[in-house]
Amino acid sequence: MRWWPRSIRARDTVVAALLSGLVFSLLAIGVTSLFRRNIQTQIVEAAERAARRVSADVRADRLTDPIPSAAGVHLIQVIDESGKVIAGTADARNKPPLSQLRPPSENRMAQRLECPPAAPCAEVVALRTTIYSDSDFVVAAVPLPSAMTGIGLNFLIGLGVVGLSALTAWATWVIVGRTLGPIEAIRRQLAEISASDLHRRVPVPNGDDEIVRLARTSNATLERLERAVDRQRQFASDASHELRTPIAGLRANLEGALLHPEDADWQDVAKAALRDTDRLEAIITDLLLLSQLGAGTSVAEDFDLGELARLESRKGVEVNAQDGVRVHGVRFQFARLYGNLLDNAERYGGGDITVSVRREGAEAVMKVCDNGPGIPPEDRERIFARFSRLDTARSRNAGGTGLGLAIARDIARSHGGDLAAEDTVRGACFVLRLPIARF
Repeated sequence: MRWWPRSIRARDTVVAALLSGLVFSLLAIGVTSLFRRNIQTQIVEAAERAARRVSADVRADRLTDPIPSAAGVHLIQVIDESGKVIAGTADARNKPPLSQLRPPSENRMAQRLECPPAAPCAEVVALRTTIYSDSDFVVAAVPLPSAMTGIGLNFLIGLGVVGLSALTAWATWVIVGRTLGPIEAIRRQLAEISASDLHRRVPVPNGDDEIVRLARTSNATLERLERAVDRQRQFASDASHELRTPIAGLRANLEGALLHPEDADWQDVAKAALRDTDRLEAIITDLLLLSQLGAGTSVAEDFDLGELARLESRKGVEVNAQDGVRVHGVRFQFARLYGNLLDNAERYGGGDITVSVRREGAEAVMKVCDNGPGIPPEDRERIFARFSRLDTARSRNAGGTGLGLAIARDIARSHGGDLAAEDTVRGACFVLRLPIARF
């Protein structure tokens, strides 16, 4: 619908105006009808009281002419059966009958609303003076107030409905505008933020309502995005550095052999080139795995973590695993995680590697420990950074790509768990914690 406003503020204002107009109109109709019915009832009762009083005077032979007004009723006539006016009030004597209304034979009284062409509408009551159908009868007429018959009251009521609807629309416009103001400020700030200034944050209003929570969530999202972009940039820088080393070695060997082909041992050159190529392939494979983690392209399943530890274990590794410690995840990724931990233990450990799997409450816990030189407390978090290597005894003959532990932790966290290095008396101990699979 092209005419429907696009902004929430305008839509809410239009809806509020329409609904308030409908409600106020129905309320005005109901109140006006009740008011008119109440006034009309009072008028009929006053005319009936006046007619009964005059009827009592006729029966008691106390009728006077002119008839005095009664209870604010100034139009009263006493009419005989032939239709002749016998007596009347000062405003009704010596005039034609006020009405052609006649009480029926089965009832002494009749009442109706009459609207003559040249006179205002009036409530008319006709009452026989006796129970006999040929007796005289009293006619009392009370004109309705002009507010009940003219268009003035309806105009004022309509004007009031329009005014109240306009006031409601204005109040809605102001309130919704103030409510949406912080949201618009958040939108403008988000529109201005680019990849180069992710440190900026949206304004957080005072309070604890939905808008405040939206602003806090937006800032938390920006903070996570900033960290992700920083990690991506650092990762790209580290990856380019790590890839440059084997490429530079490969290039140097090939260029040296080409410069002095008569002195080159081409078999050694080929072996060196193959080593550099293997390292490049390993780095690229790990980078590809990192990019695929969390993408949701692999099928998750329930499996026994202890069984995986036994099946994927290696010679010389002692495995102590409880049965029935089941977790939910991508099995081959956990096999890669386990293999990376074993690679790390074999590369840096002293030869004795122990693996344990058990259940602790709602968690499955796997520990891979070695008896190597251990990890200093200040480095137990840094070792999980991508391309990180320690300047300690554990870095001797390191080999590897520098991505093994980073991949292992990313796999754990992508499955709702975590991987950490814990303190031990000797060597290093990596602890994997995962939620138990729900049956």
